Amino acid sequence: MNKMGTQKIFPLIMSMSLPAMFSMIIQALYNVVDSVFLANYGENSEALTAVSLVYPLQLLLIAFIVGTGVGVNSLIARRLGEKEHREASKVAVTGIILAFFTWIIFAFIGIFFSRPFISLMAGSSNPRIIEYGVDYISVVLIFSLGAFVQVMLEKCIQATGNMIFPMISHLIGAISNIILDPLFIFGVGPFPELGAKGAAVATVLGQWFAMIFLIITILVKKFDIKFSFKGFKLRLRRIKDIYVVGLSGIVMQAIGSVLVAGINIILSVSPAPDAMNSAAQTIFGIYYKIQSFVFMPVFGLNQGVSPIIGYNYGAKNRKRMMTTLKYALLISATIMGIGTLVFQVFPRTILGMFNTSPELTELGVDAIRKISLCFLPASIGVIMTALFQSVGKGIRSLLMSVLRQLVLILPVAFVLSKISIDVMWFAFPIAEIFCTILALIFFFDLKKKDFSKLN
Repeated sequence: MNKMGTQKIFPLIMSMSLPAMFSMIIQALYNVVDSVFLANYGENSEALTAVSLVYPLQLLLIAFIVGTGVGVNSLIARRLGEKEHREASKVAVTGIILAFFTWIIFAFIGIFFSRPFISLMAGSSNPRIIEYGVDYISVVLIFSLGAFVQVMLEKCIQATGNMIFPMISHLIGAISNIILDPLFIFGVGPFPELGAKGAAVATVLGQWFAMIFLIITILVKKFDIKFSFKGFKLRLRRIKDIYVVGLSGIVMQAIGSVLVAGINIILSVSPAPDAMNSAAQTIFGIYYKIQSFVFMPVFGLNQGVSPIIGYNYGAKNRKRMMTTLKYALLISATIMGIGTLVFQVFPRTILGMFNTSPELTELGVDAIRKISLCFLPASIGVIMTALFQSVGKGIRSLLMSVLRQLVLILPVAFVLSKISIDVMWFAFPIAEIFCTILALIFFFDLKKKDFSKLN
């Protein structure tokens, strides 16, 4: 019997979520460590600003990696719940093929569109910012195959209920990145001084090391699925089933890319002086990476509970599915509550990691305190997103994200920016509150209809 259908719920959630939560905290280091080192490279935080401005492209890359992986994860978990192990294995192989072809698209973007994008984001900024940005993002995109394969293998393994090996792969990647960053950025010993490009090289090498570890793992360990290309045929039906859920995940995370790019553009055309606009862009870039230490553990919780929910939905076990949801909401609210407290009480300590000037620090303290008010309402929305994806209702997750990050937040931010940048930061909690209300409406509708048919 699969443990997702038999083991006590809370210990099961902990056993599956804690490794994933730890992995996601490690993933947050990926987002931050480059910025911490680059804050001390170059003049006037130019390298840090450059990495912040190209972050939307990096988010777009992550959107396709994780979104497709979520679709594969959900479909594998449901097939295992239905006892269709052979079909689950074919879904895993399909995911690997999709990862390879998606990488080709992003390599193309890295070669031809890195400079036009950073030029658009930077506007009239110092030309060195543009060069730093091109150096960084082109390497990250062109050599992203390691990231695509690593995350896809991770999601496949997680769908079987094993969270340990994905956690170890994240550790390998993050530790490699942290060690290699200063070596390649500043040129320590025999290593060349590559600046922003060095940060990208360190990131890519970490991803490839993590991928190699997972490839070795699936060759020597046995899982409920098998990665075999022998006699395999690519079926459009499987691809469709993957993207029914995965496309919403891609769009939801891609919207994050649009959000960051949109906020940067809004700040660049703000009536405030150019120096303040550039400073606000840097602060927003810092915040967006630091907030991952709050959101990433909740996303890790999602990774742990999604296979449980998907399995029991497939097995038509309503009680276990709903109990899992209740525990997930409680844990999420606890994490977000602690995050809110930290961001409200220690904003100066957070900014101190990035060697910010006194002026930049004062602007950042105000921004961080206002934006972090969105954490608590987000604790509900994020878990509901996992629920909808796990039961194959990805469109609902998509609608929530579109409302929060496009329909609401950008227009509200634009209007409030005309008052002042300080007021503009309130757009984040406003959008999150509305998104939470929509999530609850969707949930109760689903509970009344689909869930009532379960045992």
